[in-house]
Formats: sequence, structure tokens, C-alpha cells
Amino acid sequence: MTDQHQAPGGSGDEPDRPRFTDKRRIDPETGAVREAPAAPAEEPGHAGRHAAPADDAPAQTDDAVAGDPSGAEALAAERLADLQRLQAEYVNYRKRVDRDRLVARDQTVVAMIEALLGVLDDVELARQHGELADGPFASIAEKLETTLGRFGWERFGATGEAFDPTVHEALMHAHSDDVTEPTVVQVLQPGHRVGDRVVRAARVAVAEPGA
Repeated sequence: MTDQHQAPGGSGDEPDRPRFTDKRRIDPETGAVREAPAAPAEEPGHAGRHAAPADDAPAQTDDAVAGDPSGAEALAAERLADLQRLQAEYVNYRKRVDRDRLVARDQTVVAMIEALLGVLDDVELARQHGELADGPFASIAEKLETTLGRFGWERFGATGEAFDPTVHEALMHAHSDDVTEPTVVQVLQPGHRVGDRVVRAARVAVAEPGA
């Protein structure tokens, strides 16, 4: 009777029978270290399929145009244009900052003058009545007006000047043969301005030529 079960690894192994590969580095019988199996040879036609790019591949940087005069000139022109644009933006920024600073300063001075309008009117009335000829109050008033003048403040409006609706506010009208154009004949309240900005128009009486 023929044995139907041949030894494993024999020529009669069934193709669908599971096979076991012993991958232990130490031989359990001899205790010796087994040699690592050689790496399978790579099939022809697959070499270089997954190869890493060569280290000496030319990089696409600015150095690539170093040997090309036209490319170097184009790169230099581009860098110069960028520098000029940045410089122009910085100049515009500085101008805008300086302009905003001046505007903020003028607004602060105008607000201060508006708060002192009553005091300045009292100083002018006292001067018209001769109360600022001498004394400590005269010195204080002079120092106040001098200090405000350093910030661009000035009082305006005088009898005899031509009427200007942009700086004068006419509270009274009359006709006179002594004038040839609308003229300020009396200043009821002087005007105040800071630089070119009118804080309060001068309140005046105006005489117009006779009919």
C-alpha cells in the first residue's frame, strides 16, 4: 500500500499546501547565527524607476542666470524695480504720517482756542476800556496771547477793512456815502483763527455805498 503523505519539501508536495519559511536568525538546533538571505535581484527595466533625483541637478534659483548676461540683466532690473517701488511706498507713508500729525496738531490747537474764546474776548474788552495799561493782569494777558501765537493763533478784524464774507459775519448793515464798497465800520467781536483756519468769524457792522 502506497503512502499518500510524502515528506515535506519532496517532489510530491501538493501545490496548494501551505509552506513555512523559517526566518529565525539563530538556528534552534545548532545555535549558530544564520546568514541573511541575499536581496533579490531587481528585474531589468525597473532600475531607476524609484531612484532619488541626483544631488547635482541644477536648482531653479537666481544662480541659474549667473552665466546668462541677459538673464542677469533682467533679474537686476526686476530687483531695482522692487527697490524703487518700496522706496516710493515709504516716501508716501512718511508724507501721510507727517500730514496726519499736522492735522492732529491743528485740531488740538483749534479745540483749545474754542475753549478760550470767552477769556480772549474778555481780554480784548479790558484792553479797549484801558484796563490793560499796566498791572499784573496786563502781564498775564500778554503772556497768554504770546503763548497762543506760538501755535499759530491770531486775532483779526479791524475797522475800515473791506467786508469779506469768508472771515466776517455782518450783524448790522447801514448805508454811507463815505464808502465805495461794503466796509467794516465797527468790530463788535474780533475774529480768531489758527493759521488759515477761521475758528470764529469777526462779528462786525457793515456800511454799504448809498443808493
